Amino acid sequence: MWWALGLLAILLLALALRLYGIHNPILDHPGWRQGDTASIARNFARLQYNFMYPQTTYNGPPPNYVELELQIVPFLAATLYKFFGIHEVFGRLVTTAFSLCTVVTIAYFARWLFVSSAAGLIAAFFFSVFPGSVYYGRTFMPDSAMIFFLCAALYAATRFLIEDRALAPRPMARAAALVTLAYLAKPVAVLAVFPLIAAVWERLRAGLSTRPTAIAVLLVVPLLILWLYDRRVASYAEWHWASGITQLHVLPALRAGFGSVAGFASKVSAFGDAIGMFREKMLGTTGFLCSIGAFVALPWITVRSHRLLWAWLAAGLLYVFVVVTVERVDYYMLPLVPLCALVVGGALARFADGVRRADAAPLARWAVLALVPVLGLAVLLQGRAAVGPYYHYNKDAYRNAAYLNAALDRRALVVIGHYGPDVQYYIDRFGWEEDPALWTPFDEESAIRKGARYFISIEDNRLRRNADLCAWLQRFPVLDARAQWIVYETDPAKQLPNSEALWRAYRNADRTGRGRVFLDRRGLCLLHPPTSR
Repeated sequence: MWWALGLLAILLLALALRLYGIHNPILDHPGWRQGDTASIARNFARLQYNFMYPQTTYNGPPPNYVELELQIVPFLAATLYKFFGIHEVFGRLVTTAFSLCTVVTIAYFARWLFVSSAAGLIAAFFFSVFPGSVYYGRTFMPDSAMIFFLCAALYAATRFLIEDRALAPRPMARAAALVTLAYLAKPVAVLAVFPLIAAVWERLRAGLSTRPTAIAVLLVVPLLILWLYDRRVASYAEWHWASGITQLHVLPALRAGFGSVAGFASKVSAFGDAIGMFREKMLGTTGFLCSIGAFVALPWITVRSHRLLWAWLAAGLLYVFVVVTVERVDYYMLPLVPLCALVVGGALARFADGVRRADAAPLARWAVLALVPVLGLAVLLQGRAAVGPYYHYNKDAYRNAAYLNAALDRRALVVIGHYGPDVQYYIDRFGWEEDPALWTPFDEESAIRKGARYFISIEDNRLRRNADLCAWLQRFPVLDARAQWIVYETDPAKQLPNSEALWRAYRNADRTGRGRVFLDRRGLCLLHPPTSR
């Protein structure tokens, strides 16, 4: 009863921490990833209620299918949208629910792993308050679901492999299903292969009977299902995020890292930076130091499977070295957070048990035991400060996007001069999001032929520095000259008189290197210092 009450108190604390900023627009960190997820959820609800067909809002008119992980969080949010209307807070609540389920899973996992009720509660507490767990446990993203399925899969599969002498079909199927869901929730969970192999090795060392078919179901079938899913979605997707990032960024960087001494040194330096980011944003300095101390003490702690924990750590660090050194995103390292919570829980429980058994005065023992809650409080306070800036969002951007959502033709496609699915989400129009410094008049003409009727100049200074595009856009009227974001009405029927003559005159001047002078004399596309908008 006391253990259940303790876990309930930890859950309430975890919920309170994750509800902070729950109603904020998804323009907070990382807006681009949340914008993608929220757009996919809304498109499920509006266009195609089928989780095999995720669609984003960019790259022109729909359908805009994208190759990503199985969209568990967006699809659940879209289901809620069907009943309660489209409000992105439901996506955050789905994420929060998965995070709270992970707290419970960590508690049971640690209690079993370290044969200690105290280890379960301490591990659950630290996972509840680690800054990365708190912040990303309430963002509209798939990572919280992946972490839940990863922890549940490793807990179920490890218990199955170590304790089930007969390798019974039903628990095997449950474990395999959880492993499959972890991989589908986000492929980074494939790092679970390492600890799963470690658990198989523990079984072999214990001399328990091992059926190759049962092991194959756990190790091979989930990977096969992931591959089949990815190939299916990739066959009709326009955007290939998973394979594209791997082929265009990760693998070339890995080859460069092992191609020369300088390349390897650069890779190691980037690895150090990633670990520093993990320390600061995912665990906080105090939590990071606790984790290092716990791993140092791990060989002397009673645990059902040391190899499981070391394999999990090795897989996580290998992923950081290969991927996070290229895609420097802190939440890519989330799979290491529950591992650290488990090990810290086991280490502090062992420390507390040793203090209770020590031959010392009760007052002295209580004073030493107080170090455990003091460490927990330090992690909580330090973590809040570490991710505090992540909650901030650009209020002007939100107001401007909401204004355009109300002002623009509902049926029109748009070109947004800014990379930002979060901003496009609130403008609520399909279209293109592009860097205005790289977009060309030919690109814009192509978009107009496909139905683009507005060019929204969010990064207006970058547009003005792209003299060709800026000069070409002068053929169209501006929707509201007083607005913070200038919107060109790119409807061919609204083209201004003599606009083609102006464009030809600019081109003639540009051929002689006087294009900018031509624009300045006419007060067009004037350069000005960057502004906060």
